[in-house]
Amino acid sequence: QVQLIESGGGLVQAGGSLRLSCAASGRTFGTYTMGWFRQAPGKEREFVAAISWDGGRTYYGDSVKGRLTISRDNAKNTLYLQMNSLKPEDTAVYYCAADPTVQAVRLREAYRYWGQGTQVTVSS
Repeated sequence: QVQLIESGGGLVQAGGSLRLSCAASGRTFGTYTMGWFRQAPGKEREFVAAISWDGGRTYYGDSVKGRLTISRDNAKNTLYLQMNSLKPEDTAVYYCAADPTVQAVRLREAYRYWGQGTQVTVSS
């Protein structure tokens, strides 16, 4: 069982930056593939980024490539999402997700554990 708590969301102007964090409980964090997803009002939850258990492989959605960076610190049981050059269309609730065996990292159905989400609002 893994509990995930996101933080770092807020209101920022277009072009600004935010760093989201996801703190995980348990001693198995370092063995889990981790992901970030987001959901805007009236839209499906979409894949943002994912990272392998050791940080050696990262994956990004097409709309965020080059602007968002996923990373992790296994010693601190924490996942991060550095968000730069933010756009109004990045406005959404951002969720972190975890799973010990996920293969299809871009599919939300592949993740077993989810956080409650943190709101990111980008003003124009």
